Amino acid sequence: MPRIAGPEDHVVVVGGGFSGALFAVNLMRHEGPRVTLIERRDRQLARGVAYSAAHPDHLLNVRAGNMSALPDDPGHFVRWLEAHGKGDRTTFVPRTTYGAYLRELLDAAIADSDGRLVHVEGEVCAIDPVAGDGIMLTMADGRTIAADTAVLALGNLPPHTPPGLKPDALPPGVYCADPWAADLAEGLGADDTVVLVGTGLTAIDAALLLDAQGFKGHILATSRRGLSPRRHVDGAPAHRGVADKPQGGLTDLVRHVRARAAVEGWRCAVDELRPVTQMLWAAASQEVRGRFLRHLRPYWDVHRHRLAPRVAERVEALVESGRLTVAAGKIVSAEADGTHATLRWRPRGETDPVVTRAARIVNCTGPQGDLLRSEEPLVKHLLAAGAIRPDPLHLGVDVDAQSRAIRADGTPDDRIHCIGPMTRGGLWEVVAVPDIRVQSWDLARRLSNAQWVGGEGL
Repeated sequence: MPRIAGPEDHVVVVGGGFSGALFAVNLMRHEGPRVTLIERRDRQLARGVAYSAAHPDHLLNVRAGNMSALPDDPGHFVRWLEAHGKGDRTTFVPRTTYGAYLRELLDAAIADSDGRLVHVEGEVCAIDPVAGDGIMLTMADGRTIAADTAVLALGNLPPHTPPGLKPDALPPGVYCADPWAADLAEGLGADDTVVLVGTGLTAIDAALLLDAQGFKGHILATSRRGLSPRRHVDGAPAHRGVADKPQGGLTDLVRHVRARAAVEGWRCAVDELRPVTQMLWAAASQEVRGRFLRHLRPYWDVHRHRLAPRVAERVEALVESGRLTVAAGKIVSAEADGTHATLRWRPRGETDPVVTRAARIVNCTGPQGDLLRSEEPLVKHLLAAGAIRPDPLHLGVDVDAQSRAIRADGTPDDRIHCIGPMTRGGLWEVVAVPDIRVQSWDLARRLSNAQWVGGEGL
């Protein structure tokens, strides 16, 4: 039987981005345990990387009507938006605006908590058990915090260096690991070429940022399949999700989606599976999940995570003007060439590589989840101690249905939980706001012994 925290207990949330901040807010709303929320960068508090590093040109890829942070109050964000004169439920708002909404929500929870919710700036590098049921967290600066429970809200791990690239062998400033860097276009001229490694949402962000920073040269975005996100339809009617998951295996599901797409269009065919996607994933074997990741994930991602119409129009304009090229291919090598790099990449289906002289190469491969390749001190410590383990597909942290971390010996730990994108191995759909808000709500209710509270996810 999982242990339930009491109001006198102390929960430490490691990571104060969207997942961690929202979880802390929900604990306060349920009158649960006191909370210490630890985030190493104040500017990312409540916002995380997604909303703190955004440029005003970066828009949410979901309409405001489905972006409430509170699952029991679906209209909360829309009311906030209208009160600030920034749009209505149909608006694709800037991510900076959504970040301001989240920070305001957290600040209000802290102010109303009577000291039961506090923010600590710093980095946790170790979590160790102590006598009894407690744990001790050690900070990078030597501080320690005693607690009863830790909730890991680590967000996404930084992307790995793409195959074929050796950043240390390239001239300074050529390789950029941060696609949202404020100086992404610094030092670049109209005759330069920037190579984006990846063609998904991260690459779209980088291309828009380069354009906003005044870069007039050529942008080459390349990935193995060359797939890029589709666009939302303006004025698309609301759809009802399916009530029951389609029967049969993966082949039957593909047949179901194709049939629905023929009648309602592919957008509706994908969207209506949202209520049952986690059930479909849970029912699939590890073999089927692995096949999905190898063969279908890129296609799922570009149909599932779409672009706001205004963003899609800007991307289309860049393509039509010749300033942006999206290509399917694989990087072979990159070598120093003065202040630039000679990049060799092989277009899909061809044998001979193409040579591109790149002034900047930007890693847009997106977040990763393989714990064994992480350089994060806390992740390395917990793995070495056997306190956590990778999920079977190496998408993140292995957890059970109660969000408890699974130890190396296969047993769940009541003292360490994990929420957010790093639990995608068990849930798959847990990277977007609608999914994370339900997960954080459910765990907050459980740790507050407030399962009687109504709301989404009950």
